[in-house]
Amino acid sequence: MYNWDTFLIPYKQAVEELKIKFKGIREQYQKSSKHTPIEFVTGRVKPVASIIDKAKRKNMPLTRIEEDMQDLAGIRIVCQFVEDINTIIDFIRRRTDFEILEERDYIHQKKDSGYRSYHMVLKYPVETIAGKKQIYVELQIRTLAMNFWATIEHSLNYKYSGEIPEDIKQRLQRAAEAAFLLDEEMSEIREEVQEAQRIFSKKHDRVSN
Repeated sequence: MYNWDTFLIPYKQAVEELKIKFKGIREQYQKSSKHTPIEFVTGRVKPVASIIDKAKRKNMPLTRIEEDMQDLAGIRIVCQFVEDINTIIDFIRRRTDFEILEERDYIHQKKDSGYRSYHMVLKYPVETIAGKKQIYVELQIRTLAMNFWATIEHSLNYKYSGEIPEDIKQRLQRAAEAAFLLDEEMSEIREEVQEAQRIFSKKHDRVSN
């Protein structure tokens, strides 16, 4: 019997540590006069049932998932504007506490479904009782609009076991384009939005003080 609880502990540790680090960066931006490119950060370890299901679909022996399944641990950074994504990517590339193994740009090269996001595969070291262990972490960076669409698509994929009816697929594709147009429109008024947020933040700070 595979001891999943023990096996997944380092992955949970990696997710928690990275969430703390990225949330700390967000707080530093918030305390400065700069616009924060990070709206919120989430993380998860893939559920055991999903791990087993993916291994079956990929004809992957369970003994190989540690080497071949790169999304057991996942971090998602969501931002307001498309421009923020490049800011986050540049920041991550400068970090020295993990190694970037792969980058996949699904924003400029969207998936057929309409899915857009920027993916990175990181190799992140965690300290365990047995010593240092390198953990693969999939990092997704996307806007609020992209995240909303992806959440809906994920739910529909689950409902239809990956076989979404064609008419719903077409509606999803149209919705993906609408979400992308929303991002483009928000980019056009980005400076106005950021200025309004700065004014609100200063007012909030005065009230708090």
